[in-house]
Amino acid sequence: MKQLFVMLAFIVSTFAANAQNNDTVPAVQTKPSTGDYYQGYTRPLTFNRMIPPYALEVTFDKTIHVIFPSAIRYVDLGSSDLLAAKADGTDNVLRVKAALRDFSRESNLAVITEDGAYYSFNVKYADEPVKLSVEMTDFLHDGEAVNRPNNALQVYMEELGKESPLLVKLIMQSIYKNNDREIKHIGSKRFGIQHTLKGIYTHNGLLYFHLQLKNSSNVPFNVDFITFKIIDKQVAKRTAIQEQVLWPLRAYNNLMLIGGRRTERMVFTLPKFTIPDDKMLVVELNEQNGGRHQRFSVDNADLVRARIINELKVK
Repeated sequence: MKQLFVMLAFIVSTFAANAQNNDTVPAVQTKPSTGDYYQGYTRPLTFNRMIPPYALEVTFDKTIHVIFPSAIRYVDLGSSDLLAAKADGTDNVLRVKAALRDFSRESNLAVITEDGAYYSFNVKYADEPVKLSVEMTDFLHDGEAVNRPNNALQVYMEELGKESPLLVKLIMQSIYKNNDREIKHIGSKRFGIQHTLKGIYTHNGLLYFHLQLKNSSNVPFNVDFITFKIIDKQVAKRTAIQEQVLWPLRAYNNLMLIGGRRTERMVFTLPKFTIPDDKMLVVELNEQNGGRHQRFSVDNADLVRARIINELKVK
């Protein structure tokens, strides 16, 4: 029995010594982060992947206006210290101001425009901002001077599918500037107003309609709206008219006023579609507060002969 007690005492003293030694073991020193996480399975973001932000100053008593080259589709504010909204009656002007006086923390602002461009801003408070009105440069025409990395990608829009918004803009500009007349038999003419279809083009699942409006009168023509819709060719009596309205995805040079003795052209982008044999596409142009409305129809035979765009000539 005495030997058993001696053995138990030895075991207890051994455990106590080990516990004391463990308490004195120094803590493991952690190394500072290098941005390389998960033992090398991920790579840190380098500065050539970053889109450099613009510097923007805001204040409480004045409003900053930022003008973009295309319609604004998305705005995100980094904190509640900022207030931002599109200017009333506009699509491409953003007004920004401070929500409270002299906020100390720097914030940020991100904007995506309809042409697929992404803009980033670092925003801080200033009592008297120097730049109250800012005009952002069109990435298409700014060349190497723009504050944008070479790897910057286009932001794609859901309604355009797989097509780049910037490429859609380039195609519309090319069609407008080349001013070719591919179609010579479709149009309407009434009351000194001539509305004609100059061409139909296609690229990557989208259709482009090139329209011309010629005002031979001295009275300006105020455009109320232009509609594209598919309707039945022949409608029996007491039968409801079936209409399918096609909404343009983009428009180039979509003027709302055609002066007297003036000719203007515009280009519309529509999703790809075909027309059944018993239906037709009708393009209607209505005058605001007037009666010089125009209307012409397009058959499926004209639509399927749309010219394929293989190269662009913008200059």
